[in-house]
Amino acid sequence: MTTSTASWTTLYRNINIATMDDGSSSYGIIEHAALAIAAGKIAWLGKESELPEFDNKTVEVIDGNNGWLTPGLIDCHTHIVYGGNRANEFELRLQGASYEEIANNGGGIVSTVNATRQASEQALFDSALKRLTAMHQQGVTTIEIKSGYGLNLETELKMLRVATRLGEALPLTIKRTFLGAHALPVEFKNDADGYIDLVVNEMLPQVCKQNLADSVDVFCEGIGFNLAQTERVFKAALDHKLSIKVHAEQLSDLGGTELAAHYQALSSDHLEFLPESGIKAMTQANMTAVLLPGAFYFLRETKLPPIEQLRANNVAMAIATDANPGSSPIHSIQLMLNMACTLFRLTPVEAIAGVTCNAAKALGIDHHCGKIKVGFDADLALWDINQVAELCYQFGVNPLVRLIQQGKRVI
Repeated sequence: MTTSTASWTTLYRNINIATMDDGSSSYGIIEHAALAIAAGKIAWLGKESELPEFDNKTVEVIDGNNGWLTPGLIDCHTHIVYGGNRANEFELRLQGASYEEIANNGGGIVSTVNATRQASEQALFDSALKRLTAMHQQGVTTIEIKSGYGLNLETELKMLRVATRLGEALPLTIKRTFLGAHALPVEFKNDADGYIDLVVNEMLPQVCKQNLADSVDVFCEGIGFNLAQTERVFKAALDHKLSIKVHAEQLSDLGGTELAAHYQALSSDHLEFLPESGIKAMTQANMTAVLLPGAFYFLRETKLPPIEQLRANNVAMAIATDANPGSSPIHSIQLMLNMACTLFRLTPVEAIAGVTCNAAKALGIDHHCGKIKVGFDADLALWDINQVAELCYQFGVNPLVRLIQQGKRVI
């Protein structure tokens, strides 16, 4: 399928393309290639020697200098809107305190909740914009932003409004996820069911009424919410026609992934303690496993996600920063590519699929995003590299030459 050359607006020539059209099995390489854009979509791609005739008076022709073109990168799991920071907890962990011990002593998510509630909407926007700008400059064209540091109606809505504004401030796509069931706020201590009542009956209806979310997420964990509470949120999400995601099997095996599979969730994220039954459920539900090497690294975890079993069961694996103030204060998708290979032993092909086609699948946008394919969004990154694996091999020197969002150069 191609479009008429008369509609072309931009042509990239003298490039190499990693289409990522075969998932994680190959880069889908086309060398000595060209790519045409029309109306913000990919209109043609192939060998430059096979270019059809076009009107070079109406088409902007760009020389890619033999660089590599990939899909724009997708960060499918972040928490970048928050108040304060938790550098003090970093020190405590270095002295031996565990993530759970800190959380149980008033730290962790609850401490960020206090700072986020106190921060003005403008302050939250200003701090998040700095983080998002750094990520954008590394090739990110789509990012998911979760709420979950409000834990009351006012602040959850405030966070989601900020996420929406960020998509208006920078030329990239924002997918917003309501994570009201992230932790138990202090005012509901020992009353998790009562808090879930608030999430389901008050927060979620208002989030939907104001059109502030695309998906709903739950932290299904011993320090989060149990299966029954998680299921209540899933049912409410479906009633409101929102997609489902889940934080699961990060610290223990509660069965959150299997429950999410029953509700046809898009993804399950973290997954260090995922059992075989959960993997089978993901396969049957066509879910994506979102792996978060930044949190694994920063929390100095030792239990790896079941990578080999996920491969063997053909579960798509996405990679994300999990950018957040407590367990992954890392805002570099390029660093995640390296960590996915060095810490989780993914191949470079798998890692790059994890921030392109599989990340798009984790967000439910893989029908138009995450691959270089005719008819897909022209969200593209041009890199000054000699081979695609360099994106995983080196970090600290940004090889991004040009970033294209819906056909327009934005960097």
